[in-house]
Amino acid sequence: MRSAEDTTDLALKDHLENIAEKVNGVKKAHAVVLGNTAVVGIDVDGNLTRSRVGTIKYTVAEALKKDPRGKNALVTADMDLSSRIAEIGQHIQKGEPVSGFASELADIVGRIVPQLPRDVKSRQNSPSSPSPTR
Repeated sequence: MRSAEDTTDLALKDHLENIAEKVNGVKKAHAVVLGNTAVVGIDVDGNLTRSRVGTIKYTVAEALKKDPRGKNALVTADMDLSSRIAEIGQHIQKGEPVSGFASELADIVGRIVPQLPRDVKSRQNSPSSPSPTR
């Protein structure tokens, strides 16, 4: 039996997919919602230039930002990630526990969001300067 939160997450998943699929150039969208995190994968024509794909992805992000429930979503046009998002969504719709996919979703988010040097926190035991590589 699904909890009210699961039902809400599934409704939000469908809502975010619908927003993305309205963007010209998006063939299909797949979304997964876990707590406050939503990841939207978009499928586009494989023959498009990298810049055109970037423009479509940006347009999807703009459309999601305009919706209060989509403003914090992450968007990817990477075919592998979009496929993985679709698979996770299928498992969740079958009623499998979302918690079982948390690590896979974290991996997907890690591939979308770059590691920025300003976000790195110093470790207590780390050397003050990197050791040279040979």
